[in-house]
Amino acid sequence: MTRFCLTINGQQVETPEYFDVINPATEELAGRAPAGEAAHMEQAINAAAAAFETWSKVDDSVRKEACLAIADVMEAHKEELANLITLEQGKPLGGRGSRFEIQGAVAWTRYTAGLDLPVEVLQDNDAGRVEVHRKPIGVIGSITPWNWPVSIATWHFMPAIRAGNTVVLKPSPNTPLATLRLAELISDVLPAGVLNVVSGLDHLGPILTGHPKVDKITFTGSTPTGRKVMQSASQTLKRLTLELGGNDAGIVLPDVDPADVGPKLLAAAYNNNGQTCACLKRIYVHDDIYDAVCDAMVAASKEIKVGNGLDADSMLGPVQNEAQYNIVIDLVEDAKAQGAKVLVGGTPRDGAGYFYPITLVAEARDGMRIVDEEQFGPCTPIIRYTNLDDVIERANACDVGLGGSVWSNDLDKARAVAAQLECGSVWINKHGALQPNAPFGGIKQSGFGVQFSDAGLREVTTGQTMFVR
Repeated sequence: MTRFCLTINGQQVETPEYFDVINPATEELAGRAPAGEAAHMEQAINAAAAAFETWSKVDDSVRKEACLAIADVMEAHKEELANLITLEQGKPLGGRGSRFEIQGAVAWTRYTAGLDLPVEVLQDNDAGRVEVHRKPIGVIGSITPWNWPVSIATWHFMPAIRAGNTVVLKPSPNTPLATLRLAELISDVLPAGVLNVVSGLDHLGPILTGHPKVDKITFTGSTPTGRKVMQSASQTLKRLTLELGGNDAGIVLPDVDPADVGPKLLAAAYNNNGQTCACLKRIYVHDDIYDAVCDAMVAASKEIKVGNGLDADSMLGPVQNEAQYNIVIDLVEDAKAQGAKVLVGGTPRDGAGYFYPITLVAEARDGMRIVDEEQFGPCTPIIRYTNLDDVIERANACDVGLGGSVWSNDLDKARAVAAQLECGSVWINKHGALQPNAPFGGIKQSGFGVQFSDAGLREVTTGQTMFVR
């Protein structure tokens, strides 16, 4: 069994203790990850702080070339990294699984390498010239989740490095292996200390978020943990980008063809087996087409094979960990007890692995836990409505606001509805489609700050206004 190393100051560092990473498809050992301690985190932060003094001053073209070299390394090792993701996260190799994740990370990295933040001239006249210059912040702490371990890691560290910052990254203890291996692979194309990766258990997080030499935290995860990150970071007034939980609503207008929209709704809800922040998680369907949409979604679900991600024909894998698996079971059982109707699924699969079938829950109502709470797994409530103004209000009656969608053949009407949804991103006739050229972030308790595009690059810089007489 392969044992992995921390990457600190360009070196691979072993630790006295290691912890088990479990394959959620088999509940067997996927690998052993180094259990970093406070001293390792301190070493990594000090290395990043020292590296910033030179990395922040190198020519912009050097940083751009380094980012392109990282993309080349990822692509050269894409099959190895994809296999590691499948072993530790559970998603299939094919389809929109691990290979898709790695190829997306490569594309995102190349796009980020090409971004620039030129000097912005606000005034240039006889009274003087006013310019805004963008400068790197310093050491950026990154904490990543278990659902898209490599994609989200690159979303965090690539803009930071591109802008001249240095990074200390702590991956989720559920899925650290591919990130550790990626850091080892790219250590040859970056100066020592520019990217440091320290795996370990949850006690490492507060060390990173509260450290006085860390200038910004980028965190993707749950809203409750985001509050803790914000509280810890407040002691030194760190800058923050928080991409937190979502409970995305989709509103299906009565003018759609149920047979056409049903499979699309299912695909939007089951991206990564529902374990995606911007998945479709609450589906509001007009009463006129409610039963027909439900039937179309059930029919589409029967075409999807759930199984071990290493099997070539698997389209969805298991829930990533036992705790989340139990949350899914609990939400479905609670919905049953309150009179909701399970159309398909609803019973855990016997045998090893955290497998739960695609579960569609009809006659769900606002106020049920399965509607009000983010499921983050393969169970989806389908909610009936009759009045458009009322359903918009219901969709917005949520303390989070990451994404939302409207489904209609009338684009003007869909735009009007979409504009009223309280969320950071809204889609029409699709859901959750992220692009490297489009800013992404939440409102309400889904966090603040954005990622991607030049707007995301600005998030890892500070602005300096220069007045010239």
